[in-house]
Amino acid sequence: MTFQNTREFAQQLDSQDELKHYRDEFIFPQHNGKNVVYFTGNSLGLQPKRTKKYVEDVMNDWGNLAVEGHFYAEKPWWDYHERFADPLSQIVGAKPSEITVMNTLTVNLHLLMVSFYNPTAKRYKIICEEKAFPSDQYMFQSQVNFHGYTTEEAIVEIKRREGEHNIRLEDILTKINEVGDELALVLIGGVNYYTGQVFDMKAITEAAHKVGAIVGFDLAHAAGNIELKLHEWNVDFAAWCSYKYMNSGPGNASGCFVHEKHHHADLPRFAGWWGHNKERRFKMEPQFEPVHGADGWQVSNLPILSLAPYLASAEMFAEVGMPKLIQKRNQLTAYLEFILHEIDSELEGAEFEIITPSNQEERACQLSVFLHGQGRSLFDYLMKNGVITDWREPNVIRLAPAPFYCSYEDMYDFGQTLKRGIIALK
Repeated sequence: MTFQNTREFAQQLDSQDELKHYRDEFIFPQHNGKNVVYFTGNSLGLQPKRTKKYVEDVMNDWGNLAVEGHFYAEKPWWDYHERFADPLSQIVGAKPSEITVMNTLTVNLHLLMVSFYNPTAKRYKIICEEKAFPSDQYMFQSQVNFHGYTTEEAIVEIKRREGEHNIRLEDILTKINEVGDELALVLIGGVNYYTGQVFDMKAITEAAHKVGAIVGFDLAHAAGNIELKLHEWNVDFAAWCSYKYMNSGPGNASGCFVHEKHHHADLPRFAGWWGHNKERRFKMEPQFEPVHGADGWQVSNLPILSLAPYLASAEMFAEVGMPKLIQKRNQLTAYLEFILHEIDSELEGAEFEIITPSNQEERACQLSVFLHGQGRSLFDYLMKNGVITDWREPNVIRLAPAPFYCSYEDMYDFGQTLKRGIIALK
């Protein structure tokens, strides 16, 4: 398609958008009486309007039934989390039995590493990507320290080549083979939070398994954003937060994937009541007998008031399906990329570059823009003029046009605001 940087063209694309009515399903912050251009769905998704009813239903059941809500609510709290198995399995490409919801993301990664990072004298190293999200870096450091290793001994970072913004797949595969039989675990982000680069999880998993390592993924920026086939790719485990592309609310519950090949394995785990045999849970037995499936990694009973917004969003994803969201995502992101290049060509000395891969197979919803000139002042200008984006040091603005609620006209409006900001700050 040949794009045009005009409002009329953007409006034409919106009129042809099969998902355009979902924009009205979300609540937008306002700027001068108008919806903001919201580009931070990769940090916190907008609130779906239907969320309020899901939360109110729980509040009403709590008020009317009190403890009996565990069994007699319209959606009983006792098995509330099981409602996520089908919709989330479709989102991440899994079997329903491989899915559970619990805790928050880093807590879940720690709990999963209890099962899947068991270093030996020979096999103890972890491969991760350079500039992983800080929480992952802290987790790796504390995990290897807990097992008696230093960061320098046990953590191997895949680095970018000099002068490049993204990590080459060939360098990841080479490093996996190089570490070889010393490699215990590969654990990286499915989508790099800083650049928006999508990693080839299938190829990485195959390579790591060939040298005898376990493979996990932090899917914080991937779940609800890219096509995932965790079961088919034979990934061992994964976890993701729900508040970014999945719109569940700040700091909300995390989803987990554990491949079915591990469901009956005798793996170490930190056990809790809610992971015990469901049919015998209330017999209060002293010996832990895990539920077969990902639910066997549950620890505590679930925070139902937190799960309610997540369920509202998960069911919205089920209505639409990932293929349609990805189709719109691709075109919307391509149009945003076009707008950015148009502004760059119109304004001499705009001094910014897109550091997210241009290849659609290596990117998703996010474009990271490195500012060589205006820097933080341009970010501040955008924020003050109705464009909500986010800043990452040292000089990157991240733009994430989420397909559920961003429009093509938003892309055009952003371009005009960006142009005015660059001119004003020169």
